[in-house]
Amino acid sequence: MIRVAILGAGRIGHVHAANVARHKDATLVAIADPFISNAQALAATWGGAAIADPLEAINNPDVDAVVIGTPTHTHVELMLAAAKAGKAVLCEKPVDLDIRKAIEADKALGDQRKKVMLGFNRRFDPGFAEIKQRIQRGDIGDLHQVIITSRDPGLAPMGYLETSGGIFRDMVIHDFDLARWILGEEPTEVFAVGSRLFEPALEKLGDYDTVMVQMRTASGKQCQINCSRQAVYGYDQRMEVFGSAGMLLNDNLRETTVRHYSAQETETRGPLLNFFMQRYTDAYRLEMEAFIAAIKEGVALPTTVFDGCQALRLADAAQLSADTHAVVKLN
Repeated sequence: MIRVAILGAGRIGHVHAANVARHKDATLVAIADPFISNAQALAATWGGAAIADPLEAINNPDVDAVVIGTPTHTHVELMLAAAKAGKAVLCEKPVDLDIRKAIEADKALGDQRKKVMLGFNRRFDPGFAEIKQRIQRGDIGDLHQVIITSRDPGLAPMGYLETSGGIFRDMVIHDFDLARWILGEEPTEVFAVGSRLFEPALEKLGDYDTVMVQMRTASGKQCQINCSRQAVYGYDQRMEVFGSAGMLLNDNLRETTVRHYSAQETETRGPLLNFFMQRYTDAYRLEMEAFIAAIKEGVALPTTVFDGCQALRLADAAQLSADTHAVVKLN
């Protein structure tokens, strides 16, 4: 059994704790959060010792692996401490909001970087994973274009947005990683536009509520990402990939597949799933399964700190492009 400690007893900590506790090859042995009452509440649900100090959990000899779901500014310190202690690590994105600090962390890991996995859970979504497999199988020939739609159901609290790093580093960063993975190449040109269409208060943060990003790789492959922080109809998550021999489309998920036909309406469908924890339930579970399997089998982890750095570089480039209305070129 892989003995796991969860660092951070907030929303994402609850998701990871449940997936560890339900895993046949893992056991939850510790839950750490500076707010000990949060750790105690989560421990009462899924087991595991509740402690206040994350470093205590990291240095516990009964812990084999650490899952970091703490605030972003703590990621580097905890990741490096866990790697130094010889633990396998699954760390939520981003590595850090500062690209220089993220790159330095990757270098500091040295030979231990192979034991650290970044939490880009969308790679494990069954639909997105099937698209990747079918591209590799040649189902659409040569890949030409990737179109990603990612819209939240509503604006996050302003207190969160003030420290999130902005829409590109907080929200679109998932789509940047997905784009790199699906394209199979690094984007070399980024052009982004940002607007404040419904929340003018974001101006004081230098942030946007609605953005579109265009990217191109050195070989000419194209990617478009469009995001909004407010989709009144639910959590809108779609992808279309187009190639020389066809197209693949991954559509939204709903609570039911039933469609209603009547004299008043045709093909009425149920609403979209309304939040990321429902939409990506399977993705989070499969991500944890991949993490545990890689540890047990001694194979490479499926995502890396380098992936986190590359996604953050794209986020920074998009922010610069949106602010300056210029194309940003990357080496």
